[in-house]
Amino acid sequence: MPDKDAEQVLVIPTQVLVDSGLFQGFSPRTDHYLPRLLDPGHLRYLRRAQAEEDPSFKQIIPYVVLRWRDQLFNYVRGKRAGETRLQALRSIGVGGHINPADTNLFESPYRQAMLREVNEEVRLDTVYEERCLGLINDDSTPVGQVHLGIVHVFDLAEPKVQRREQGLTRAGFTPVAELLTARAEFETWSQFVLDEMK
Repeated sequence: MPDKDAEQVLVIPTQVLVDSGLFQGFSPRTDHYLPRLLDPGHLRYLRRAQAEEDPSFKQIIPYVVLRWRDQLFNYVRGKRAGETRLQALRSIGVGGHINPADTNLFESPYRQAMLREVNEEVRLDTVYEERCLGLINDDSTPVGQVHLGIVHVFDLAEPKVQRREQGLTRAGFTPVAELLTARAEFETWSQFVLDEMK
């Protein structure tokens, strides 16, 4: 089994976000932030063990929401979930870290990594339309202080999604309105996106 702590993950200096306009929560301003944050001059790889403990860097995380009509794919992060600090919390996002193996990263910013991460976690047996919804920054939690989310929505033609990763438990589609009534059960990133989608 690969050593998670030795994994190399894509980061930017937190100062780049500060200089671009620090925000807390969700921002829809993709045209403003993405060219600045994904400028190859700012991007580098760090050992994950270091990146998880150093808030002077933000790990770039594609965070993909799978939507079918008014319903979102959601799950509970089980004991086998990669981020132990989020275990037992509900989530509407699939995705994860960007690694050096994600070639073509700088010709097509993080797209290949996003699709690889989605494919590792779930199997999509349907066509979909894709768009970038915005960004998430949450400095209120230890996890949030070292991560920056780029939120994508895949609008699915059919609700044909199967989990591949065992860390995703109790997975399925639920109407947004119903998820909002259970908002407190979700990780903060999911809460921000749910608020944006209501």
